[in-house]
Amino acid sequence: MSAPSPEEIRAARAAEPKMRARDLAESLGIAEAEICAALVGAEATRIAAHPDAIMPLLTAFGPVMALTRNDSCVIEKVGIYDDYRPGPHAALVVNETIDLRLFPGHWVHAFAMDEAGPSGPRRSVQVFDAAGDAVHKIHLRAESDAAHWAPFVAALRLEDQGQVLDLSPRQPPEVPKANPDRAEELRQGWDEMTDTHQFMRLTSRLKMNRLGAYRIAGAPYVRQLAPKSVEALLHRAAETAVPIMVFVGNRGMIEIHTGPITRVVELGPWINVLDPGFDLHLRMDHIAETYAVVKNTQRGPAHSVECFDARGALIAQIFGVLRAGDEAAAGWNALVAELPGLEAVEA
Repeated sequence: MSAPSPEEIRAARAAEPKMRARDLAESLGIAEAEICAALVGAEATRIAAHPDAIMPLLTAFGPVMALTRNDSCVIEKVGIYDDYRPGPHAALVVNETIDLRLFPGHWVHAFAMDEAGPSGPRRSVQVFDAAGDAVHKIHLRAESDAAHWAPFVAALRLEDQGQVLDLSPRQPPEVPKANPDRAEELRQGWDEMTDTHQFMRLTSRLKMNRLGAYRIAGAPYVRQLAPKSVEALLHRAAETAVPIMVFVGNRGMIEIHTGPITRVVELGPWINVLDPGFDLHLRMDHIAETYAVVKNTQRGPAHSVECFDARGALIAQIFGVLRAGDEAAAGWNALVAELPGLEAVEA
């Protein structure tokens, strides 16, 4: 079956105006970026995709909404894109509300979207990877400075405004890689860590990856948790007002929330945090494995709860906030310690 033409994509969108672009793309058997491309010349403009081009120009909008997702989790934060720090392999935006880790190699296609909405224009910047999957989106809000929109689009507009994209095949998640013969080396290196970022270098050196290492490390480094642990953890974090850090990402972006949460709502398979300036939407039925993990840092042990889907892809990580002080860290550690282990549920 041949892929739908831009005209057919536009017709499908017109027939289902309330359907989310991601769901429409799945129903059509195309990538989400192809929907944006089909709207070029009307509601979309192709723009330069590199974060060095986009990020410095976002500050002028003032408050906007930053959205990052993977197949199982969506994080949304409201704030201002200031303090961008470029880098060839990894870049940062770090301020009180917008906290991002960007990986420019996966920023391949980008669009400035200017769509008609019931209460006026809906403007957004949408970035996609080589396969056309969403990396990051920036949505203007009522309080954003819309006067900056036209110069923003003009500054980044590409000469190529075609409606068809040259996409690469989607890369599947890396399967879990463990090396049981080097488990003792893993534990020794784990003991020697002074920063959580050293973990990926350690696993790479031992020909493992995150989930593979978690499966063989054992106590006291890792404890596999019961399937509903993340759900229980979010509810308890809201009840106790313990500050947390939530990391949600994909190959091209990690977005982070830091602070307490207050309103946790379950809706169908989703568990949601719905707080002013911060939303989280997590598909509980996608979680196949969950672990409580401890890694050494110069501030003390960092305890996290991390969940993975059935393919072995990381869905989300939740940490305590060590810089919030000893009381906050102790409160978080107690919440994690309360979570039942998988063996207790199976028993």
